Amino acid sequence: MTTPHDKFSAALTSLPLVAILRGLRPDEALPVGQALLATGWRLIEVPLNSPQPLQSIEAMAAALPTALIGAGTVLSAAQVRDVHAAGGQLVVSPNFDPDVVREAVRLGMVCLPGVMTATEAFAALQAGATGLKLFPAEMMAPAALKALRAVLPGPTLLLPVGGITPGNMAAWRAAGASGFGIGSALYAPGMTAAQVAENAMEFMAAYAAGPAIRK
Repeated sequence: MTTPHDKFSAALTSLPLVAILRGLRPDEALPVGQALLATGWRLIEVPLNSPQPLQSIEAMAAALPTALIGAGTVLSAAQVRDVHAAGGQLVVSPNFDPDVVREAVRLGMVCLPGVMTATEAFAALQAGATGLKLFPAEMMAPAALKALRAVLPGPTLLLPVGGITPGNMAAWRAAGASGFGIGSALYAPGMTAAQVAENAMEFMAAYAAGPAIRK
């Protein structure tokens, strides 16, 4: 049986980019999800402040079993349980809340809490986080990620989120980013599935180009 963590590991190897579909409506969920899957994206989150997010998660989780589907902006243990009940296997938060992480761990879900400081990062790992979402990346710089990377355990997964574009991915990767969460530059309300697929391929091309070369 393929576990959420198996899916996550496989996705990290092939394309470690998380699609953040904030504002997605349930009627858009399958077309957009299928478009992403067709381009090779396997990590998809629907933030809980989207319209009827659990319906979108349920639809995609049922129709796209090879993808890791879940929720973003998860702020409580009760919401973790709601996402799990809808078939979601991924929990992403803008902050670190130990109750959220522990509940996700208890349910066998992949959990990526948001952190910005070393204190938050170590506390999240101690609670059992699968990896760390560096958020908001707009308030940091690749040098900050590099500094965190120097003190965190070697295998720690660090995914910058916020303001990530095809043009700045290389610098973050050179500093040690394990992957990225991509939001409005990938999907915004009103975009068609074809537009999302086009954006997805642009990010894939930028990622495939590799990290910046440091002199």
